Amino acid sequence: MNLESLRAFCLSLPHVKEDVKWGHDLCFLVGGKMFAVAPLEKTAQGQLTFKFTAEKFAELIEVNGIIPAPYMARNHWVMMRRYDALRDSEIRELVRESYEIVLARLPKKAQAKLKGRNIARRRATARDEKERQGQ
Repeated sequence: MNLESLRAFCLSLPHVKEDVKWGHDLCFLVGGKMFAVAPLEKTAQGQLTFKFTAEKFAELIEVNGIIPAPYMARNHWVMMRRYDALRDSEIRELVRESYEIVLARLPKKAQAKLKGRNIARRRATARDEKERQGQ
């Protein structure tokens, strides 16, 4: 995995937005909350940082190449020092889990707003499909 494939995967998740913070970190957000961060600079110490439950955090920091994220370990964020610490499929699974954790912790009002966007998007897609079939 690399930054471009990570970016493509993160942006494929529903309601994800990206933002550059601190001048050099590409952050992926759902509902305005970060679930993954990757440095834009190739010389950065880590390659990917993401959030987990306390149990999974303890398990992940036992993996060679994964450490508690500086400044964020108390919130159960881990840092992969290199992309080859795990297989690409494992990275995608972990990033999706981080996304789900952050999404689930959003206020109910924010979750409902995102859910409403999903319903509207599905209706528009179904309407477009019916129009295409009718032509």
